[in-house]
Order: sequence, then structure tokens, then C-alpha cells
Amino acid sequence: MTSRRFLFALALSGLGTLACDPAAGIADKQNEPPKPDTVLPGTGWTLIWQDEFEGSAGTLPAKEKWAPDVGGDGWGNGQYEFNTARAENASLDGEGNLAITARRERYGNNDYTSARLNTKGRFQHAYGRYEARIKLPTGRGIWPAFWLLGADVDTKGWPACGEVDIMEHRGQIPSIVTSTLHGPGYSGGQSVGREHAVGGGTLQADFHVYAVEWEPERLRFILDDTVFFEATPDTLPAGKKWVYDHPFFIILNVAVGGSYVGPPDAKTVFPQTMKVDYVRVYEKATP
Repeated sequence: MTSRRFLFALALSGLGTLACDPAAGIADKQNEPPKPDTVLPGTGWTLIWQDEFEGSAGTLPAKEKWAPDVGGDGWGNGQYEFNTARAENASLDGEGNLAITARRERYGNNDYTSARLNTKGRFQHAYGRYEARIKLPTGRGIWPAFWLLGADVDTKGWPACGEVDIMEHRGQIPSIVTSTLHGPGYSGGQSVGREHAVGGGTLQADFHVYAVEWEPERLRFILDDTVFFEATPDTLPAGKKWVYDHPFFIILNVAVGGSYVGPPDAKTVFPQTMKVDYVRVYEKATP
């Protein structure tokens, strides 16, 4: 997402759009999740970490994999929600999905609740294919995201640690997804990213696979089977530092309001839920 420490208005540099069939490349839910060390067919990527979110409805996310960020200070983006550790805001749905749910309710001096989960200290890794199969929530002021943050954020701070937004979405614009890089000298309003529009449809109608393939000095952003943005050190503004060369951790969240999406309005229906079928991380298979 945009600024984690400061309030910025998002103004992506290098914007572009590509059209694709919104149903193309949607991966069906698998009856049997892949086992560790499975090689993604035809790619050379080997599975090293995953959460398939199997369990009874109402179960909290696995604490050995995920930790909740709790608080309601706007996270530097002017967000309206209080993020909790409650099952009401983040839990398994009993159908093989993680459900992150934004609710309209007074809690912790905020008018909305939601959840933000991270793998910090549990799983952090440099390079690989990071993918999640997600069904997005909808409505003005709803801001779901799947992203990576540099594991050295506590020592270097943001944006020096680096941030990779694999997917973020404005709930009021159903056909567009955005991927963005934030680093020193190109964060917030000066971030480097791209919008991607799907032709003739809505991303919120079904599950889609959102992914980044991260290799030394290269990041490829993917929706289903379409690579729509590729970043290298040459993509950055002149003289700016490439900081995507060390471990990052994973974050999933649904924000309400904030600098990127604006406030909900009278037509925004609550609760709103982002369903995550799985999160998987692969690395290049060794010969």
C-alpha cells in the first residue's frame, strides 16, 4: 500500500493499462493442495512456503505463519478502520479460504474494523514467486492489498526497507488492479508502478491469481496469466536506489478509507470480505 509512516496522496509514475479477458487464467480451486517442493509445471519454480487456509469456520489464522497488526492510527494513510486480532475480522471460513472482513462498527475510537496480517519473524525471504488466489471485496472506500515489506523495516525504516505492492485495489473501480514499488526517493506520491485494467468485466466477481516473480534486479507483476508490469533498476527515477535484494515478509489486509481510495459512501455495503484461497511462495529450482 502507500505510505506506512506518512500520509501521501498516491500518484503512480509510469501508469499503463492492458486489456485481458477477466476470466482468462483463473486457477480453479484445487482438491489437493500442492505439497512442499512441488515444481510449478513448466516454470522451474519450487514451492517452499504455503498456507492453504484449511480448517473449521471461525478458526484464527495459523499463529506460526501469521501475526495480526493491531491498531487504529490510520497506518500513515488516513485509514478509518481499527485492525483487530478478532476472528470477526480475520478467520478461516471453513471452505478453504481466509476471510478478512471489514465491518462498520464503533471500536477503539474508530468507526470501522478490519484486519491486517503479516509473516514478519515467521517467514521472510529474498526472491521467488509470491502468489495468492483472491476474491476481492467491493465498494467505494474499500482498499484490499497483498504486499511485501522489507524485513529490515525496524532498523532502516520506511521506505528505505523497500515495499512491493503485488496487488492493491480501489473497491469503487472494479476493473483495475495496481502494482507498485516504494523505495528511497520514490515513495508515496512518487512511487513507481502501473495500473492494469481487465476488459469488459470486474475483478470482484471471482477469484484471481495475483503474483510477483522476483529475481535479482527484476520484478514481474502478474494477474492470472498476464504479465502487465516489469520493473528493473532502469525503471526507477535516475539516481534512485534499488532496494529489492534482501528478505521481505508478506502482508494481507483490507483497509477502509484512506488516501488511495477516499471514504466509504452511503452505497458502500458492510461487511465486506476479501477471501484468500491460498498464499504460496516458490523459488527457482536448482538443476
